[in-house]
Amino acid sequence: MADSSIFDRLKQDHDAHRQLFDKMADAKDEPDRLEKLFEQFRVEVTAHAAAEEETLYATMLARPDLREDAQHSVSEHKEIDDYLEELEDLPFNGDEWNRVFVQLKKRYLHHIDEEEEEMFPDAAKELTAEEEQKLAALFARRKPAELQRAEAETND
Repeated sequence: MADSSIFDRLKQDHDAHRQLFDKMADAKDEPDRLEKLFEQFRVEVTAHAAAEEETLYATMLARPDLREDAQHSVSEHKEIDDYLEELEDLPFNGDEWNRVFVQLKKRYLHHIDEEEEEMFPDAAKELTAEEEQKLAALFARRKPAELQRAEAETND
């Protein structure tokens, strides 16, 4: 892991998020388990997005050739955050909650597919291997702090 790139780190998180979606689908008839898994997803995705914005996106925003991709992804993070906020205000696992959750899942999966298939390859062309490793190390330091912050928001 020490010499992995930022893209490897982010893809690992994306894979974990996909697995959480699968586990939530399996838990659809177990409301308590589903709620725990959803809360794990919410905390994980919130922390991931913040750390990603502070590392890769910040670097991309500073580069004219990558700025548009980063701005697009930041706007998608905001959209996903809006879905999460909307879900907070709805009775858990009710019809409306499930409708919004399906939209969230579709948008999030689109977002991470787009990052992996388009944005990461574009950014990789512009970043050196050393920059990718430095960003991975920075992400590895930022994400635990963001996880703590996201978990604290849950307990407020």
